[in-house]
Amino acid sequence: MNERLRRDKRIEDALAKRMDSRKGMRACATLEGGRILSGRVIAPDGVDMSHVFEIKKTPNPNKMKFLKDKTDIGLFSEENGGYVWGLFKSSETMEKQWCDANLSQSDLARLIYLGTFTDYEGVLRQANGRAITKESMQGLVGIHRTKFNVFYRKLTTASIIRATDDGYIQMSGEVFQRGKIASGEYVDRIRIYRDTVRELYEKYGKGRSVSQLGIIYSVIPFIHRNINLICYNPMEKHDDDIRPITLDKLALMLGYQNAAKFKQALRGIEINNQPVFAFVEDVHDSRKRRIIVNPRVIFAGDFEGLTACRGIAILFN
Repeated sequence: MNERLRRDKRIEDALAKRMDSRKGMRACATLEGGRILSGRVIAPDGVDMSHVFEIKKTPNPNKMKFLKDKTDIGLFSEENGGYVWGLFKSSETMEKQWCDANLSQSDLARLIYLGTFTDYEGVLRQANGRAITKESMQGLVGIHRTKFNVFYRKLTTASIIRATDDGYIQMSGEVFQRGKIASGEYVDRIRIYRDTVRELYEKYGKGRSVSQLGIIYSVIPFIHRNINLICYNPMEKHDDDIRPITLDKLALMLGYQNAAKFKQALRGIEINNQPVFAFVEDVHDSRKRRIIVNPRVIFAGDFEGLTACRGIAILFN
């Protein structure tokens, strides 16, 4: 009898030792090749290892830096709800840049709105931190299912967004980014202020005026880096050499045949009772007006440019 008990104990100890060994091997495998799915830690072989591992959010150094940014640029950003970087090619229309995706001005308006939800890892998240899925994206942009499916397909086909294994939406880092971008990595980038763009979309983006809102995104490649003037050479550093794009020329570039109607479309967009576009008159020809974009919506300059743009912002009061 005692011999049988001792044998059973040896078998039990051997099984326990083997199970511990397997657990250790699975834990090591999970560290190297596991994944997080819906808040659970999953081993490579599919076993839930949440009882072994604890998920902790690692502070992103870029995020920490920007949270502590109290420079003039940082304070200006804070006034307008923070910003994301919009990445593009200077002096080339957005329609041309995305010609393969066949994005309309309405699509561009929805895209710039979605871009403001990009977090530091490129995932689209709502203000409460909840990740955006395909289903919640439709409610966010506020369009019918059929039209949304066409829009969603355009973005995924062009690799602007993709759905992760968890069902979250990931924004391409070649279109929008949040946080510090390595110096010299991107030349063509511009600050897009989140609160301002979201307020504009809530006001204009869910009705017939959505295409008007797309104009803002369309002009981004032509906004001068320091004075927010729409021009042919936005990277020019010498003021005397800046070549403004006049109202009539910009209208044609964006597909408007009638400059007067185009001006009306620009004037129809306001934020907090301020226009998004201001005009500098040409006394000889009203069609030759120069156009300045409100820096509270979009701004790409440095400290010196911000100083100038704070002065320019008075034009919009």
